Amino acid sequence: MQAISIIGFSFILFACGTAQQESPDIADKIFIGANIISMDESSIDAVAIIGEHIAATGKAEDILKMRGPQTSVVELGERALLPGFIDAHGHLAMTSRLLDYINLSSPPVGPVETIDDIVQLLKQHIKEQKVAPGTWVVGYGYDDSLLAEKRHPNRDDLDLASTEHPIFLQHVSGHLAAANSAALTAANITATTVDPKGGVIRRRENSTTPNGVLEETASLVFRGILAANFDESRFKEQLREAIDLHTGFGITTVQDGASTLADVKIMRAEAQRESFKVDLVAYPSLNLLSDELAMSIESEDNYNGGFRVGGVKFWLDGSPQGRTAYLSQPYTQGPPGADADYRAYPTYKPQDFARRAANLIQRGVPVLAHANGDAAIDVMIDGVAAALDGKPVPDHRSVIIHAQLMREDQLDKVKALGIVPSYFSAHTFFWGDWHRQSFGEQRASQISPIRSTIDRGIPFTLHNDAPIVPPDIMRLIDVTVNRTTRSGYVLGPEQRATVMEALHAVTLGAAYQYFEEDEKGSITPGKQADLVILGANPLSVEKNSIKEIPIIETIARGRTVFRRGHQ
Repeated sequence: MQAISIIGFSFILFACGTAQQESPDIADKIFIGANIISMDESSIDAVAIIGEHIAATGKAEDILKMRGPQTSVVELGERALLPGFIDAHGHLAMTSRLLDYINLSSPPVGPVETIDDIVQLLKQHIKEQKVAPGTWVVGYGYDDSLLAEKRHPNRDDLDLASTEHPIFLQHVSGHLAAANSAALTAANITATTVDPKGGVIRRRENSTTPNGVLEETASLVFRGILAANFDESRFKEQLREAIDLHTGFGITTVQDGASTLADVKIMRAEAQRESFKVDLVAYPSLNLLSDELAMSIESEDNYNGGFRVGGVKFWLDGSPQGRTAYLSQPYTQGPPGADADYRAYPTYKPQDFARRAANLIQRGVPVLAHANGDAAIDVMIDGVAAALDGKPVPDHRSVIIHAQLMREDQLDKVKALGIVPSYFSAHTFFWGDWHRQSFGEQRASQISPIRSTIDRGIPFTLHNDAPIVPPDIMRLIDVTVNRTTRSGYVLGPEQRATVMEALHAVTLGAAYQYFEEDEKGSITPGKQADLVILGANPLSVEKNSIKEIPIIETIARGRTVFRRGHQ
């Protein structure tokens, strides 16, 4: 019989303020079931929680000795208990802001299939909301790769929705945008406007007149305009609504990658006013900050009210689905009008990244770098290598965010340098068919090279990059295991992960990325009681039905923060 595992009850009792318990070994809650996936290699069928921590794991007959008059005992039956899922990369602030905007996504996320659908939804919004002329109308999620026309909506299309309202639409990637004539006028973007560094203002054919589509930094002017109408009180509400959205997917640690300093200030104040239900980790974006501001940022080891700054974020290129990912070899099919040798472009100077990364790594500040294309990944790897040149490799855990077109030779360098790739493997489903056109069959099949990463023993994580796609962890695991595209094509079957490997990447592997593997990521005594109950055991169901497993309950710091069928 397996012995009961109980660690540090006196310490836990003191640290978590549970002195009101009748005795140190009376549990607040006990879970019993045959489908407990601990992620720490232990075989258990019972878990006890005291306060905010996992108090003990082991055999049910032993754990039940900790039951008291007030102990809640949960019989799991066919349901599975796992560590709470950890969001390895996402944008909580952006997700929050989009809650009040128009969803122009394609199925299964939204209703849009044609450009006319977009126009009609914009008209409907203006009419139903009685939007006054001159007021901004904002939508998000349109996807040219899935529209029947296979192109971006342009200023002429959007003028059909309104010429009296400035209209701004964020592309599904977050790296491009579309605007109508009124919006371009408001932003003072004209035929004489020069493309900004790291961005492109697309033009009408054989003309310098903007066509309304903006790439990368060219779209940032609109964010500044919208920020002028920022409603701080509503944003605070949105933050908590967005956290609730994440808990519904079993997530107990959420990320805001590429935070603004203003958002960090608001998040910190909100956490101090009322603790967040789950842990939130912010990574301020450095691309547009001065050296003085960038170098003043420090990471924090401890949460205050469920919030901490975990490090910093750079973005080095664009997106594969937007065809702005920076490649070493030309696209097989680039954007409209692109030259045959089109490789896209960096969005940040490599020398600036190398200089800043060296300073941050030497100060022990974790670095995340958005890099999709292999040329951008080279920039990230070279910058870290320069920072470590001639020095012992510290436990820096710098992260390549997305790492979509990682090459095999780059993986060898990543391992040597101690870099952690975080794969946006949901791409295989959402844009796998599009990537076959953009990159050709061979490169597309190596999108998110997870098996190659595992075979080298490299720590890695998985993410959804919400709000680019919903923070649906079960779908993420399903896609990582099956690599099936929207059309049903299996893209790069040799790069599949096992179910357990995928689960590890969103639990203990993600905890490692955050430097939190001693506190989270497994059902281990002494760790924070972050748990998720699933409707079935993902290790037992058919692999192609993993995405259909429902989230039944999410528990963060020992408290239920989501229960299916309840608000």
